[in-house]
Amino acid sequence: MSQKNSHQMSKISEQINAVVTITARDIILTFESPSSIATSFMFPLIMLGMLGGGLMQSIGSNLNFNYGDYTLVGTMVNMLFMITTLGMVSLVEDRQSNFTMEMLVAPVSRYAIVIGKILGSMFAAIIGLIGTLVIGLFMKISLSWFQLLRVLILSPLMCLAAGSLTMIVIGLIKNTRTASMVASFLVLPQTFLSGVLIPLNHANGLLLILSRVMPMTYCVDLMRAFLYMGTKEYSAMVVFNPLWSLALILILTILFLIVGTFLFTKSQTNH
Repeated sequence: MSQKNSHQMSKISEQINAVVTITARDIILTFESPSSIATSFMFPLIMLGMLGGGLMQSIGSNLNFNYGDYTLVGTMVNMLFMITTLGMVSLVEDRQSNFTMEMLVAPVSRYAIVIGKILGSMFAAIIGLIGTLVIGLFMKISLSWFQLLRVLILSPLMCLAAGSLTMIVIGLIKNTRTASMVASFLVLPQTFLSGVLIPLNHANGLLLILSRVMPMTYCVDLMRAFLYMGTKEYSAMVVFNPLWSLALILILTILFLIVGTFLFTKSQTNH
């Protein structure tokens, strides 16, 4: 029994080491690419500083909640989604350089490879999150330390949701450029239809249907619910029951992760 337990512990240790190695590799690559760090600050400048700032001046005064706080939270989730998605696309490039092939022939779980990649991409996404907060400070929009702690607690789930969704694209597309374009188109509609900048409380018709089928909608709403629970602005900012949003995100994340990893492994085997 002791030998069996020792073997199981060894297997678990191998998987953890694989996750740490892949995560560390992506973090190093992020530091070696100043352009990716600059991009992590440019995205929030465009989203929050330009688009959010323009909308704040035009519709902010007509709402019964602080529109600056609303857009700050939405932009943070959007940055986590967008940058994690773009980071995950590099798996296609790794596949073309045979890096993932070397990992796949090693005694490493496919899920360890994917989780390591998501965690590595999450590091760059956190830089984007910091960039969003910096831009927010310049616009005199900020969160309390307690709210920032809540953001950090929920951020890994947002990145997991984004990464698992991207795995579907990676599993189906073998070309890096095409995968980047499809992944961008995957995020872009969600940016404008998931309540990041434009409130969905009174959405109807096609806009209502589209917003309800987009995973980011529930991620953004859950983050706002988590940050503003117990405040007077909660009912005006939050659309769904947070337990429903959390359950749906977890179910979709697990589903996308399983299906995406299967497709990725299958495409790698046929490569």
